[in-house]
Amino acid sequence: MKEILVLYYSVNGAAQKLAHLIARGINSVDGANARIRTVPPVSTVCEQTAPKIPDTGAPYATYKDLNECIGLALGSPVRFGNMAGALKYFLDGSTSEWLSGSLVGKPACVFTSSGSLHGGQEACLLSMMIPLMHHGMLILGLPYTDSELMNTTSGGTPYGVTHWAGINDDKPISDTEHHLAILQGKLLAEAALKLNQDLK
Repeated sequence: MKEILVLYYSVNGAAQKLAHLIARGINSVDGANARIRTVPPVSTVCEQTAPKIPDTGAPYATYKDLNECIGLALGSPVRFGNMAGALKYFLDGSTSEWLSGSLVGKPACVFTSSGSLHGGQEACLLSMMIPLMHHGMLILGLPYTDSELMNTTSGGTPYGVTHWAGINDDKPISDTEHHLAILQGKLLAEAALKLNQDLK
């Protein structure tokens, strides 16, 4: 089984839920398996040390996860139109992978969640794409050939799946968001397996 990394940061659980739906899409493709990982929070006032193993949820990612996987789904809550600092901190430390070119040619997609419907979702998705492009990864979006993307009234976007969580994080993932998250995982897995086979 070829593994695809689903790497996310989540505070209130919405990005985590999308990550698990994307993983379901990945796992629905024969020969693909999702490896779910997260990153620890960072402090703005001092160096913060997190335990090696989180109390709950997915294990913390290492750079070995990036090297071993044939594709990547990257997710974060929106922070003023940008990815969360914790996820950027992890990516900022991936210089060795950039120097070795270990991510070049691997497919990647991005996903996010925000409290407001127009809370910078697309800007956040684009912010996550930038370091992936510097790594030479191939960015996958969501195609408009899927009718759910044309008709969504909650999350969506051709840049990647999004979720409108509500200002109090009380909006459940809609049927459309659910469908698009699974589709995104499936498309990523199919592309990753095809590219991995072609590169042999």
